[in-house]
Amino acid sequence: MCTFVHTRSVARDRRLPVPHCLQPRRSPTLTDRAVRRRRRALYLFFFLNGIAMSSWITRTPDVRDRLDVSTGQMGLVLFGLSVGSMAGILCSGRLVSRFGTRPVTALATLFVIASVVIVGAGSALGSASLVTAGLCVFGVGVGSGEVAINVDGADVERITGTAVLPTLHGCFSLGTVIGGLVGMAATATAFPAHWHLLAVAVVTAAIFGYAIGAVPAGTGVRATPPASDAARPAGPKVWKDRRLLVIGAIVLAMALAEGAANDWLPLLMVDGHGLDAAVGSLVFVGFAAAMTLGRFGGAFFLRRYSRATVVRASAVSGAIGLCLVIFSDNAVVAAAAVLFWGLGASLGFPVALSAAGDSGPDETARVSLVATIGYIAFLVGPPTLGFLGDHYGLRPAMIVVLAFVATAVLAAPAAGTRASHHRETGTGGAPVELAVDRPGQRVEG
Repeated sequence: MCTFVHTRSVARDRRLPVPHCLQPRRSPTLTDRAVRRRRRALYLFFFLNGIAMSSWITRTPDVRDRLDVSTGQMGLVLFGLSVGSMAGILCSGRLVSRFGTRPVTALATLFVIASVVIVGAGSALGSASLVTAGLCVFGVGVGSGEVAINVDGADVERITGTAVLPTLHGCFSLGTVIGGLVGMAATATAFPAHWHLLAVAVVTAAIFGYAIGAVPAGTGVRATPPASDAARPAGPKVWKDRRLLVIGAIVLAMALAEGAANDWLPLLMVDGHGLDAAVGSLVFVGFAAAMTLGRFGGAFFLRRYSRATVVRASAVSGAIGLCLVIFSDNAVVAAAAVLFWGLGASLGFPVALSAAGDSGPDETARVSLVATIGYIAFLVGPPTLGFLGDHYGLRPAMIVVLAFVATAVLAAPAAGTRASHHRETGTGGAPVELAVDRPGQRVEG
């Protein structure tokens, strides 16, 4: 049996005709229908996380008032989310390598569902410590599930030959839009936050029960090396890959841009631009809608432009939006600028993760490393911005986010299209070189 993606002569840089027996074939264990169900399930998991995330974000002003804390103290409450996210992301790579993506995704989603209930209970009781604990559990669930679902999504990309990760993250943004609209309505009608969050937990549990059965077992499990290979020196560590680290810097910047909006945008519009809580929630919904539009349209742009161009354009859009939000005193202009912020933050994270996944061998380790670097933004972002917001105001605090996004413009070439070459044996035992381009685009001879 011979397998082949794209061939190129090892001796000469000249494309060879592709024999019929070397045409790409899907695994017989994965039918088209099963792949479609699997892809739909992954979309639902990200959709579920988006609903859960935006449900408590839109209630942040209400929760802050219930807890009776300052902006700086609210930053410490949000720090629970950062700690949980980092703990989850650090464990996820090893868990996926040992058990596969399905059990990690299942456990992570159960953590997300439980966390929504805990945050609602903390709000009802006025307990800052309970809300912090709930956000920590939420962070563990989202952080550990992030790597697992992205590894599964990257596997579907390889099977289908199409870009999946931008749409996958688009489903998260779509979930934030729907959850944000419901949260905005609940805020406008003064519906108690704890009952709202309990209802969200019931809905997300139903989605989880429907989707988990479509995710196959075994994806992402790292094969145990044979005993004869035990004495061989270990391969190079992924953290020594300079290009991968630059990709991680892009993820760090774009994750900070997204996370800053998720953590602070409603309060930024309320405290920084004088809007009421319901309108502040509406602005967040606009941000989430812009991210949804950008991510669902990502495949279109990735088929026509390089990853570097897409990442650079995203960072420029995000920087423009942040500049207007920070420096414009017109609340209408600032609210409209959030759309540029959302469009800019939409593709940087998923496109950079996709670039990390196909930048070399050991995809799980690479995605885990880059995601870990990105989650540093979630670890240090909330308390840092909260501290700066207490002393200088939330609008000036966002200058830090703007500076990081500007660096992503310069680092964008690292995420550019670069063929990954793997040796494989073709007919007659002759070595051929496999050149895999970006998802959705094939290299033809």
